Amino acid sequence: MIDQSLEFKKALGNYPTGVTVVTTFDHENKPIGLTVNSFASVSLEPLLILWSIDKKSSSYDTFLKVDKFAVNILAEDQADICKLFASKVEDRFSQCDWGKSEIGLPILKGALAQIECKTFQQIDAGDHIIFIGEVVQIKNTEKNPLLYHKRIFGPIPEDFYK
Repeated sequence: MIDQSLEFKKALGNYPTGVTVVTTFDHENKPIGLTVNSFASVSLEPLLILWSIDKKSSSYDTFLKVDKFAVNILAEDQADICKLFASKVEDRFSQCDWGKSEIGLPILKGALAQIECKTFQQIDAGDHIIFIGEVVQIKNTEKNPLLYHKRIFGPIPEDFYK
């Protein structure tokens, strides 16, 4: 019998995605964040995005309680940031360049884009919670994205657009 969970992981692991780090401040005004590749647009009217978090994540309880968050879309040269925020390192923000946005969220410098949101909805979905965010501010740069495919991080290949 085929193990459906293994086949599921194999199929989705072969689906290339961009990489984000979702950030916020906890109740003590300490910045927290985690690497997320389960990110997608939802709606243009209103502007909505979604991402999900594993219920076993160390930052799960904090994200459940906050009313706003930032999605930092990583640039092709930020694989180290991706790995940092996917690690168990306690004070991740002491090891990267970041600042506080105009609306009071921690944002990562050098990112391709930052999408700042207020929490619109939370949906219980198995072993994850899906967060839907209403976009309140967007900042873009002219950079290329960091891609994730088969557990490898990297830039868009040079010959991709040829």
